[in-house]
Amino acid sequence: MPGLLNSSYDDRARALREDFPIFKGRVSGRPFIYLDNAATSQKPRQVIEAINHFYSNVNSNVHRGVYELSIVATELFEDTRRRIAQFVGAKSWREVVFTRGTTEAINLVAYSYALRKIRRGGKIVITEMEHHSNIVPWQLISGLRDLRVEAIPISPEGYLEMDKAEKILKDCDLFAFVHASNVLGTINPARELTRMAKEQGAVVLLDGAQSVPHMPINFQEIGCDFLAFSGHKMLGPMGSGCLIGREDILDEMDPFMGGGEMIREVHLSGSRWNEVPWKFEAGTPSVADVVGLGEAVKYLSQVTMEWVRKHEEHLVGTAMAELSAVPKIRIVGPESPRDRCGLLSFTLADIHPHDLAEYLDRHHGIAVRAGHHCAMPLHTKLGLTATTRASFYIYNTSDEVVSLAEALRSALKYFGA
Repeated sequence: MPGLLNSSYDDRARALREDFPIFKGRVSGRPFIYLDNAATSQKPRQVIEAINHFYSNVNSNVHRGVYELSIVATELFEDTRRRIAQFVGAKSWREVVFTRGTTEAINLVAYSYALRKIRRGGKIVITEMEHHSNIVPWQLISGLRDLRVEAIPISPEGYLEMDKAEKILKDCDLFAFVHASNVLGTINPARELTRMAKEQGAVVLLDGAQSVPHMPINFQEIGCDFLAFSGHKMLGPMGSGCLIGREDILDEMDPFMGGGEMIREVHLSGSRWNEVPWKFEAGTPSVADVVGLGEAVKYLSQVTMEWVRKHEEHLVGTAMAELSAVPKIRIVGPESPRDRCGLLSFTLADIHPHDLAEYLDRHHGIAVRAGHHCAMPLHTKLGLTATTRASFYIYNTSDEVVSLAEALRSALKYFGA
């Protein structure tokens, strides 16, 4: 596929790759091919330098000092909040709550909103393609308020069954669904699903872990009430992330955790909470990681999310064509690259995904993910115990996809499959 291998997308990806120190190394004597971006992304030097600069020159707590370093740290911290609000199309910076990632953001909604606001015996709806982070929190609180948790099924092609969705969403109190599946790659119609749930009076939470890093997102246009995502999947540090929430709903919610910063007044007889978003940010935050996340958002904004999406669609199209030609492979999820985010999960003959992933690393320097990808119910629905997953980002190229396909053919010979 020479036309694809020499594309302008690949040229820019190679140029961006120069910003990532990790790619200057080699694995098994070969250039490092990193195809595990759905698990975590690599970090550009700009993010690394921003974190180093903070600890070397600014290190101080935020919101707690009137001296220069504390003021500068607070400005960097709050500038990131404003930058993220603009990046995801939030109405105000007050709608941005810093968390350790998607998991904490979803749990915040579960315990601060659902557990206290949903009527006893109410209904929470999810889908069959959810990550465990958007299943387990609802199970944990369901027994505390006698809540029902129901799931919208998927079709054999990897799409949500929209005709059944409308029926299941009837009388729903909260609808929490994934925007882009971390296994199937399916991009769900967020606006349409949100509209359907809103017609039933439901509050809507969107899991954006695999969408915010990979495509343009506008919180207000989608119309959901909450959006959760992680910084480490979008060039930022591990342990960083956000909950975007409608300010009027956040105002009505009680804090998730208690401690410093989230209070306005404390007396032995009781306390009064701070304003949003700070009432959800108890304790000393990881300021350096937030600063690093801000730099990651700045980097992606300069690349443009429109380009990121087009580049990944190009890579997925190449991958679908190249991998489909490999004998004995089964790719799960939609066939159209337009319906997928930048990943493919597959099985190869009777080779266990863990064995295949280890082989790709040791013999070809290719990093992929193997297992159930924190989506056991989905794998059960697919009739599989595990899959191998290749996932792409801004620094990947078509020739790396071709290398993966060639390595899979070699694996068939190596394992005698």
